Amino acid sequence: MSEPQGTQPPEDNTQRLPVLDKGETENGDGPDRSESSAAAGTPSELEGKGGREGRFWSARRVPAAIVALLLLGLTGLFLYDIVSVRAGRPGMGWRRELARQLAERPLDDTWVLLGAGVAAVLGLWLLILAVTPGLRDVLPMRRTHTGVRAGLHRDAAATALRDRAMEVGGVQSARVRVRRRRARVRAMSHFRELDDVRTELDDVLADAVRGLGLSQPPSLSVRVRRPGRKG
Repeated sequence: MSEPQGTQPPEDNTQRLPVLDKGETENGDGPDRSESSAAAGTPSELEGKGGREGRFWSARRVPAAIVALLLLGLTGLFLYDIVSVRAGRPGMGWRRELARQLAERPLDDTWVLLGAGVAAVLGLWLLILAVTPGLRDVLPMRRTHTGVRAGLHRDAAATALRDRAMEVGGVQSARVRVRRRRARVRAMSHFRELDDVRTELDDVLADAVRGLGLSQPPSLSVRVRRPGRKG
């Protein structure tokens, strides 16, 4: 039977499927992966760079608590004495004696100078605590992401360098001391030439220091010697 003339072929309702990239297909990720990547944006400009970072600031909880308790105690004593005097009672004996001593003693008196010196030292100590960051044991690391700061404790850095030093052939023992600007390494070698051991230690530890990711990598000071004779 022949088809009737003038009829249109049926419309093709088949939808074309989206074409996935080869890399996305192999990774099992669809279009959502590219969308999340676009939403996340490109990595920050600090990625892999990171300039010099400042030290972490301490909360100074212990000194602040001590000063607050002392001030609270002194304020309470003086307030109690003032209320007692206002109520018609005699003031505390220690306050009357202190007022008499301050009125009678000259300024060059030993006890006056001693008290002024103690007050000056305490005030200077509080000023130093206020303007210095503290937390000397935490070494700031390079900032690789905006809004994220990281620090490495000195003992952890020393342990990492010591483990790397012990991997060098000929090293029997090693002691590492890390400071803000210098890392001191003292190693003992029971075989191999000392110059060869030190050269290899310099290369290995320099790579280890870079791997710590510190904002200001410390300089290395390496010493290698033979263990002492027993007896």
